[in-house]
Amino acid sequence: MLFKLFLAFTLIPVAEIYLLIKVGNNIGAFNTVVLVIATAFAGAYLARLQGTQTMYRVRASLEQGLMPAEAMLDALLIFVAGIVLLTPGFLTDAMGLLLLIPETRFLFKRYLRRKFDRWIQDQNIHINHQP
Repeated sequence: MLFKLFLAFTLIPVAEIYLLIKVGNNIGAFNTVVLVIATAFAGAYLARLQGTQTMYRVRASLEQGLMPAEAMLDALLIFVAGIVLLTPGFLTDAMGLLLLIPETRFLFKRYLRRKFDRWIQDQNIHINHQP
């Protein structure tokens, strides 16, 4: 766990800074800043659109009396995509866009489902069901 936190809070920002400097050297500092701001706005807009659609799917499932598990995973991943897209940098923008594309988001959802199933089997997570 400590290694994952180290990666998330140290190596990723260093890689982002490196890429920003490299891109800035090629297209200029101002253009790099504009590009980062533009991707943040575009990503936030896309996340908002997809998040709204997903919330409608959640609502429709609940109105039918169904558990909206898939839609809730979509909502979680779209939320993470929105946060990552608002973080300045090209690596985080690429990750956020991958989470917004339904085909690649499906791969992340499949991974999360396997992870949840493993946690339940190992009894690291408990689900209480009240009828």
